[in-house]
Amino acid sequence: MRTPASRRPEGALLHLRVQPRASRDEILGWQDGVLRVRVAAPPVEGEANAAVVALVARALRIAPSTVRVVRGKRGRDKLVRLTGLGDDEAQSRLASLPGYPRLTTTSRSPQ
Repeated sequence: MRTPASRRPEGALLHLRVQPRASRDEILGWQDGVLRVRVAAPPVEGEANAAVVALVARALRIAPSTVRVVRGKRGRDKLVRLTGLGDDEAQSRLASLPGYPRLTTTSRSPQ
């Protein structure tokens, strides 16, 4: 499974799967390490990308100027960079989104 976000010196990277032309803008949640989102904007002249940036910024309570689509500008699968957040702050905000994968440890009973 892909990790939900990875940290780089220039900011956290976030994998998205986008559904344009939806009935409304919404974050569906995490699935297989990818944040699934819907936006009402059509995928024409960057409208859907702008809606994705605004939606992610609003959900994470950060400025839209700190969210940038760095890969996938013409496709549904996108890589988004979040700048201006520390590691702990980025993970905390991402964990507040629906369906964030929790790491669990299982202990084996001695046999």
